[in-house]
Amino acid sequence: MNAKEYGLSEGPLVKGNGYKPPNLHRWGPGVRDVYALHYIVSGRGYLKTSQAVFPLEAGDSFVIFPQMEVYYYPDPQDPWAYCWIECGGTEALRLLDMIHISPDHPVVTAAPQDLKPMFDRVEANAIEPYERERSDAGFRLLLTYYMEYYPSEQASLKKDYVGSAKAYVERNYWKSALSVLDVVDYVKIERSYLFRLFKKETGTSISGYLTAFRIRRACGLLGESRLSVKSLAYSVGYHDPLYFSKIFKKVTSYTPSQYRKVYREGNVLPPADGGGG
Repeated sequence: MNAKEYGLSEGPLVKGNGYKPPNLHRWGPGVRDVYALHYIVSGRGYLKTSQAVFPLEAGDSFVIFPQMEVYYYPDPQDPWAYCWIECGGTEALRLLDMIHISPDHPVVTAAPQDLKPMFDRVEANAIEPYERERSDAGFRLLLTYYMEYYPSEQASLKKDYVGSAKAYVERNYWKSALSVLDVVDYVKIERSYLFRLFKKETGTSISGYLTAFRIRRACGLLGESRLSVKSLAYSVGYHDPLYFSKIFKKVTSYTPSQYRKVYREGNVLPPADGGGG
């Protein structure tokens, strides 16, 4: 597996990190070629951009964007302490796009919780591949809190109720007790509204989608395994093999045994796309 397949074509997501104790350290004016997320642990300071001067205090955060000229400095009477993480690449841009922060508005006010412990989990100097992956994973986890507390308009629009419902079905289809109400409870929106959205986007009901997904999975197992019809039925959420066979034929026009025979004779069948059940 090459680096591109493994997701390392851009190198690690995290490029650098650190902590500055309370002192009079300042930086700039100048530009950087990375994104740099700063979190104020204590004290006060200021970020100056071409747009404005932003006063900062404990709990606030700011981001320096690539090629954005900045100057940041502490309050001389109450100098700040802060931690920082540098990141880069298209993945960093994708994640930051889901946070309400931009070159014009590079500051967010105090988070509802202390985020420093999460900054401490990130280690840019990791050498081993598993260490780098843990460091990047820690940074992604940290950014999910920024996404939660400061969602961008783009992130808010990305609430994909139908996608969430489909993903829940696809993770839990093997449970015989799975019901439409389980899906509604998971998505957490009004039932009739979800039904309308789902029907509009998929052309079928949630129960129809569940049945079709189970049968598609059964088709795959019939072609790829030697499971008995009983075991196969159980594997896709049906504890009654006779009922499973009835639904399977309704959707595919074949009994499970017929489907397996035709498949093994080299006739490729289209995926099941019916509803039923």
